[in-house]
Amino acid sequence: MADNRITRRQLVCRAALACGGLAIVSDEALATDGSGLMGSKPIHQEEDFGVSPDRVYSALLDAKQFGELTGQRAEIEPTPGGSFKLFNDRIVGRTIELVPNQRVVQAWREPSWTEGMYSIVRFNLKARGSGTQLIFDHWGFPEEGRPHLTIGWPEHYWEPMRRYFAAKTAL
Repeated sequence: MADNRITRRQLVCRAALACGGLAIVSDEALATDGSGLMGSKPIHQEEDFGVSPDRVYSALLDAKQFGELTGQRAEIEPTPGGSFKLFNDRIVGRTIELVPNQRVVQAWREPSWTEGMYSIVRFNLKARGSGTQLIFDHWGFPEEGRPHLTIGWPEHYWEPMRRYFAAKTAL
């Protein structure tokens, strides 16, 4: 019987190829009926945080901080190719690209999705005064998950991050 599990190297290579392909594909091509590269129109959100990009970057990649800000268990290997499990294992994946204090790209999935199906999330961080503008894009997810994901990012990431940073700044 063949072993159909995907290796870390295969996942990183496939995700890197997908990211490279997206650089030359328009949003319209992504939103096609399945014949486009990823099959769903990306979720795009922009958020401002009153802390420096290094603090946001660290909160996204440090398991202890991420666990503190969400109140749930997190395991994160903060290296390209490193795995992560977030929200008590409800989100799993691998980190594809890291540009310190500027960008995090991850192959991201819910375990309920079809085996081997990963979406791509990209967090771009830009200094804005003494704070950070986070430009977020998520694509390649099952279209039926769009409403949940669109609400989920602010509810489970942006608002908890704001509360966490406010509490840490007040100390």
